[in-house]
Amino acid sequence: MKTPGNAPPDFPSANPRRRFLATVAALGAAFALPAAADTAPLSETDPTAQALGYKADGSQVDAAKFPKHSAQQQCANCNFYQGTAATGPCQLFPGKSVSAKGWCSAYAAKA
Repeated sequence: MKTPGNAPPDFPSANPRRRFLATVAALGAAFALPAAADTAPLSETDPTAQALGYKADGSQVDAAKFPKHSAQQQCANCNFYQGTAATGPCQLFPGKSVSAKGWCSAYAAKA
């Protein structure tokens, strides 16, 4: 029985590093494919959205409940926002798109 160390070149485990890198590249491409048009809009009633105080319109944020909120803070200039249009994906809400004018309590300014 042959072992991977002396396996023929077409044997799947002949180059485990190459196979690993190909797998990582394929998975990376698969996760990068979803775009804003392919994702459902985040509802303010979503449990995660509620937990983070997400509002699709940042001007509607309850200042008493979120005193650190300011009018300049919007999803569009947040570090977690991945979009370039009126809506886009957010790292905090996988598979959902958020409003560029939205806000949540996890806001972190882009560097």
